[in-house]
Amino acid sequence: MAHGKTIVSIIAAYKAVTSGYQMTIMAPTAILASQHMEEYKKVLEPLGITCELLTSGITKKKKEAILERLANGEIDVLIGTHAILEENVVFRNLGLVVTDEQHRFGVRQRKIISEKGKNPDVLVMTATPIPRTLALILYGDLDISIIDELPPNRKKIDTFAVTKGLEQRVNNFIKKQVDEGRQAYIVCPLVEENEELNLKSVLELAEKYKTEVFPEYRVEYIHGKMKSKEKDAIMEEFKNGNIDILIATTVIEVGVNVPNASIMVIENAERFGLAQLHQLRGRVGRGEYQSYCILKYQGNSEIIRKRMEVMSKTNDGFVISEKDLELRGSGEFFGTKQHGLPEFKIANLFEDMEILKMVQSLAIKILEKDPKLEQEENKLLKQMVKEKFQDRIEI
Repeated sequence: MAHGKTIVSIIAAYKAVTSGYQMTIMAPTAILASQHMEEYKKVLEPLGITCELLTSGITKKKKEAILERLANGEIDVLIGTHAILEENVVFRNLGLVVTDEQHRFGVRQRKIISEKGKNPDVLVMTATPIPRTLALILYGDLDISIIDELPPNRKKIDTFAVTKGLEQRVNNFIKKQVDEGRQAYIVCPLVEENEELNLKSVLELAEKYKTEVFPEYRVEYIHGKMKSKEKDAIMEEFKNGNIDILIATTVIEVGVNVPNASIMVIENAERFGLAQLHQLRGRVGRGEYQSYCILKYQGNSEIIRKRMEVMSKTNDGFVISEKDLELRGSGEFFGTKQHGLPEFKIANLFEDMEILKMVQSLAIKILEKDPKLEQEENKLLKQMVKEKFQDRIEI
């Protein structure tokens, strides 16, 4: 059964369709989109609501049929990936737009999809626990709701932070779990921006786990440089229980639901932000089995120890994300760079929230009076905005 944000969006879809509108939901990956499709169909089709899936992988013929049915209103709910943004995707009467894991889409994409309707309602969903303070800045134009309890039957995930010396014990623990029929994720971080090196480290690790550590189990790996089709195929195999241990770079952090996976090992956990570690940890503990997250870390600085302690002691994403902001500042916070937030030169999101809120309300006032910053008094401001955000905005 769908839980959390998914069920909220399904109820919103039901309301939109029964009020005479079409609804669309956009997800960042094909596998996530088809997962939504399964859950939407389960709830909505018995109620006479038509759901359809649109990803770039479908045949031309099938796509044409879908587009035709969408334009004449036969499809009530369209679920898909970036494919929905294409120009030839036309709705008869779009009233609700949902984006899942919004930080993977730019503001411009959200605008494109909204313009496919006459001022549709927009719902932005994310499983990333954003500190409430940061949410005010990132999503200042939206009303924010927070679901802060776990779905029924979710077990608390036990988290352990361990150093190199305990590797053997960790491996034995994984074996024990797999022998009991469970599955495991092993996540390795991406080093710097060096793709060659990244690929090499993932392949070396996979080789080591396949041949030396777990030769008797089915071990596969998945990384960001693979084609989407390949990634989806491997995730599908893992989901169906044909792979025991999946080694991955962080391509798995969003949305994949494998209830049988009960163990998450994170290599070099010190290289991840806390919010990201929390996201990754959320991939396990989704079934009836007690689940574990093991953070393998190197380095002994006080800040590393503190961060590992936060992860071991709390499962509350909001506490974790506030801590993350406090310990690391905003620059790295779950890739605020992707959000089109510039690095603040002076302000600190954690300490200067009051001033930032004040600035935000001033900014809203200025934009209400002069949306394109054309008046004389705002010329300098417009110039600065242009310099800061050259590639991201159209002013």
